[in-house]
Amino acid sequence: MRLALDEARKALDVGEFPVGCVLVHEGRVVAAGGRENSGVDGNEFDHAEIVALRRLLDTNPSLDFTEIAVYSTLEPCLMCFTTLILNGFRTIVYGYEDVMGGGSSLELERLSPLYASMQVKVIPGVERAGCLDLFQRFFRDEKNDYWRDSPLSQYTLEQHLD
Repeated sequence: MRLALDEARKALDVGEFPVGCVLVHEGRVVAAGGRENSGVDGNEFDHAEIVALRRLLDTNPSLDFTEIAVYSTLEPCLMCFTTLILNGFRTIVYGYEDVMGGGSSLELERLSPLYASMQVKVIPGVERAGCLDLFQRFFRDEKNDYWRDSPLSQYTLEQHLD
């Protein structure tokens, strides 16, 4: 998760939403990415998880994705969560809960057969304080207006670092 935090810091340093994602196979990082284009109107495709997945597909497409753990600083949204599980990922670890758009609590067993049979392990709250710090820094910066005044922003700014 600390490497995902590094990716998130890189994103924050260039004014992006501080989400970082690292994909780990047998203890080795096989791909990583940070949020891109968060200030571009209408672009909700370049999430850190999607950036990392694209890099993995470019460099290591033959790996068994069921053996790859996903580490993200923010709970994957519904788009990222379903993209990851449809691509075979079965372990997802995240640091900070996305109270506005998090998708990891999706009850797969209640969905169609494609999803209902999937067994996904979700591990929340890893390095939460470090992740929270980055999101608070982002939302406190007046230059950043991405998701300003959103439920996620309000919730994040009300949290206390432990």
